[in-house]
Amino acid sequence: MNETAPSDATEADAKIRFRTLFISDLHLGSRGCQADALAAFLKAHECDQLYLVGDIIDGWRLKRSLYWPQSHSNVLRRLLTLTKRGTELIFVTGNHDEFLRRYSDHSFGNLKLVDRAEHRTADGRRFLVIHGDEYDVITRYHRWIAFLGDVGYNLLLSVNRVNNYFRERLGFGRWSLSAWVKHRVKRAVNFISDFEGAVAYACEREGFQGVICGHIHHAEMRRVGNIEYLNCGDWVESCTALAEDDEGKIHLLYWHEEVAAYREAPSRAPAPLLVDSPARQADPILSDRAA
Repeated sequence: MNETAPSDATEADAKIRFRTLFISDLHLGSRGCQADALAAFLKAHECDQLYLVGDIIDGWRLKRSLYWPQSHSNVLRRLLTLTKRGTELIFVTGNHDEFLRRYSDHSFGNLKLVDRAEHRTADGRRFLVIHGDEYDVITRYHRWIAFLGDVGYNLLLSVNRVNNYFRERLGFGRWSLSAWVKHRVKRAVNFISDFEGAVAYACEREGFQGVICGHIHHAEMRRVGNIEYLNCGDWVESCTALAEDDEGKIHLLYWHEEVAAYREAPSRAPAPLLVDSPARQADPILSDRAA
């Protein structure tokens, strides 16, 4: 389902400004990417810094088959427009766009390409910004399993599109089979690899107060020991982003719910939906995981 931002006539009034935005796992070049929703999100928000936290371009999929519709080019154009208007763009590479890692630590105008970054919030906290694949033992040591899982996930996405087509025709809401399956598989992987624990340990060892990552397609904000663990989510299933306000507080945004709120009250600009949204606390897929 494509979600659109307010019309161009109200675009200037509708923009929501943050100090910093973080998005990950766009998977441009794959059929699962919700490019229209992403372009609309970028159009409705503005920021001083935008972090792309890995898996922005899906090189794995593009190696198997070329898929690049106009909607994916629209996302790139929107990102370049932001840089032209003064937004600093920090591209943190991931495992799906690892082909870019040979160009890391290069700057192209307002675009900087890195493998990892340090972000200092307005209130002085230091966050490590990484994609996170280096802490996933499956991706790091058993790449054939990761590739096989990617093929299976994309198959589920295809089934999911058909499923939601009929659900919408019958008046039911969206439900993601692929997110349901992947969330549970990833929980098992996390149990084996202790993904979050490994990330938190690395951050604490290097003197950071927190980490901002992606990779597992599960938006989350919680503490792991002394570390603030923040995961951006993805733009294949959840369409989520992390946003830092001018005081340094970081929020978790849900784009589909921003659009729904705007449609209910179109006379005002869409307000950001935060992590403490009651609807999200009841969601078994996207709410914070129980301890």
